[in-house]
Amino acid sequence: MYCFIGVFLGTFIGVLPGIGSMAAIAMILPITFYLEPTSALVMIAGVYYGAEYGGSTASILMNVPGTPAASITAIDGYPLAKKGRAGVALFSTAIASFGGGMIGMIVIAVLSPSLAKLALSFGPADYFAVILLGLIAASAVSNGGPLKGIAMVLTGLMLGTMGIDLTTGVLRFTMGIPELRDGVHIVIVAMGLFGVSELIASIRTNTGGKATQSIDYNDFYPSKAEWKSLLGPILRGGSIGSFIGALPGTGQTIAAALAYAVEKRVSPQRKDFGTGVVPGVAAPEAANNSATQTAFIPTLTLGVPGSPPMAIVIGALMIYGITPGPRLLVEEPDMFWGLVASFLVGNILLLILNVPLIGMWVRLLSIPYKYMYPTIIVLICMGVYSLNNNVFDIWLTLVIGAVGYVMRLFRFEPAPLLLGFVLGPMMEEHLRRTMLLSRGDPMVFLERPISATLLAITAGIIAFALYSTERNRRRARMAAKKVQQEETTP
Repeated sequence: MYCFIGVFLGTFIGVLPGIGSMAAIAMILPITFYLEPTSALVMIAGVYYGAEYGGSTASILMNVPGTPAASITAIDGYPLAKKGRAGVALFSTAIASFGGGMIGMIVIAVLSPSLAKLALSFGPADYFAVILLGLIAASAVSNGGPLKGIAMVLTGLMLGTMGIDLTTGVLRFTMGIPELRDGVHIVIVAMGLFGVSELIASIRTNTGGKATQSIDYNDFYPSKAEWKSLLGPILRGGSIGSFIGALPGTGQTIAAALAYAVEKRVSPQRKDFGTGVVPGVAAPEAANNSATQTAFIPTLTLGVPGSPPMAIVIGALMIYGITPGPRLLVEEPDMFWGLVASFLVGNILLLILNVPLIGMWVRLLSIPYKYMYPTIIVLICMGVYSLNNNVFDIWLTLVIGAVGYVMRLFRFEPAPLLLGFVLGPMMEEHLRRTMLLSRGDPMVFLERPISATLLAITAGIIAFALYSTERNRRRARMAAKKVQQEETTP
């Protein structure tokens, strides 16, 4: 039942342009506080992959992606819709999403226990190194550039230290505001960064009033040739998505983009990509949904988010008193395997729900934006207010949303900030614990093989990020100098 509620609400929110899975989870999170941990996690997971699935509907019908990953689907999905074959595009999306989700679920069931056994040997120093690697890796692949990503991670780390220091009892960065003594709630940060800021951006770009795309149900199912062309993209996209999703901090957008790039090279229809072909829709959707599933592997077994929305999942688990990490499979086996089983149920429900309800989603998209956006703002404010029954939280959410929108204008990605916000306190705790056990000797990080290896990888990522940034700057200067010379040459 909770899986059904999750996938239904997630798909509904995912269809709405400019909202995304992050805001969907953040809006649903306050409701789950009254549920049992297992039911709450199943519902949150359903919202997560339901929103990722629903994001493709708006991208195909309106060329307005409901989620960032769906922007890859729009490359071939929207041209298919313009050909009058929107039904084929949406049906292919449903099949590819189901196939990719099943591949991801199988990978979780097979690899998670092995990863958990490996992680049981981790100590505080190793945990610190894992979290640091996850933060740096997530920031290095930021769309705004690695240095901007690292800057956002550091901002999140500082924001996460706001409030009372649990070790010393000292107030940190509260600026004399009593409401900040307990820090900033993760729901407030997520709502502001990914809900309010996305709405502001969408209000500026969506000026057409409402959606007008329709579906021709007479041309609903793919042809025999298109059916045959689905299998390869689903297998390749699902495999790529499963691997990318299991890497900490990568996310579905990278998986979808990589799967599309690979498919464009190996597909027999590669010359027609971008004009509206079924493999161009199936590959990124399969990768998107498989990455959504396997993002739970590092999140639950290592305590490191596999994608930005997983940071909210970690925060939710901590609210329930459950610490994600290697002991989760030992201490909460029913919850973990119940979640894995719910993936099968959720993927089947998505297939059953969305094929008949395509027409309903199109009618929802025909709602004028002047009615849609105020409704979403009201829902966000209600969810934030329900945390502490405090109007200050609403104002704080709106301020964070405005700041998040300004950051978007300067190409500062908000996802690394949220990762730093969630993982910062955990990293600080493990750092302090390591220093206490080693009596202040920092060489302990290099003496342990796991932490030393992870820190070496982290240093390599930082060095590569600095090198690539300097290289891009050098190329930009040379290009500008060349243009200047050409302008001055008679």
